[in-house]
Amino acid sequence: MRTTSNPVFRNLPRQEGGGYASFGSGVTSAGQFGNQYGQHPQQYGQYPQPYQQAPPTTRSMTIDDVVTKTGITLAVLALSAIISYGLTNANTSLAPLFVIGGGLVGLVLVLIATFANKMDNPAIVLSYAVAEGLFLGALSFMFTNIEFGGVGGSALIGQAVLGTFGVFAGMLVVYKTGAIRVTPRFTRIIVGAMIGILVLMLGNLVASFFIDGGLGLRDGGPLAIVFSLVVIAIAAFSFLLDFDAADQLIRAQAPERAAWGVALGLTVTLVWLYVEILRLLSYFQND
Repeated sequence: MRTTSNPVFRNLPRQEGGGYASFGSGVTSAGQFGNQYGQHPQQYGQYPQPYQQAPPTTRSMTIDDVVTKTGITLAVLALSAIISYGLTNANTSLAPLFVIGGGLVGLVLVLIATFANKMDNPAIVLSYAVAEGLFLGALSFMFTNIEFGGVGGSALIGQAVLGTFGVFAGMLVVYKTGAIRVTPRFTRIIVGAMIGILVLMLGNLVASFFIDGGLGLRDGGPLAIVFSLVVIAIAAFSFLLDFDAADQLIRAQAPERAAWGVALGLTVTLVWLYVEILRLLSYFQND
């Protein structure tokens, strides 16, 4: 069975005898989630064998469940981001608090969902959406406000949002039409690329302590633009792995509550993509 770049989709609790139980059974699983500052989950495991069918008293997950739960999660995130942006605009000293606090809380919640197998818990998923909304609202303000060295104003945020959902829609069409097939080889390539991106980001961070601008991957220059384009491309292709993993859960008749886990996984990828697109657009504004 194929691996997936998103730990929310692959860390399903195993039962004795080889099957997989419903989300939230409390069995510990392995997984790793990258930080919220433009990085993505980087440690990968095998996507589980067919999910155990939902018990007779539990309705099986459908595509409508995935759409509904994902829509609710994104709506909560958007509302939180708008509130965060407004509060930060009124009091700029809140920006670092929301960025650091929201990012860390979001990270902890995803780790809890992953390690404790609570991906089907709507409280955790929606709390993650609130935390990430605070993070994104304040981060967007910092990227666009001159007081923090930002450029472009609120128009830049609108462009980043449109770009993010444009990429999402485009990759959904690519997946549905079968233009790119999710094969084990394709998965290995994307996973390897993500690991490479993480190594480069960490290397650039360490280098920045000794050299102004680090390795030049985030200084707005030509190399930084190319690097951001590569990261955006990898994030876009990772949607195909996420769609495929969600499709497998539906075909395996996973419980209806599993749709919350799918919503969480897709939201994680969308947040990563949005941050990287916003960063790239800010480079062009600087030019």
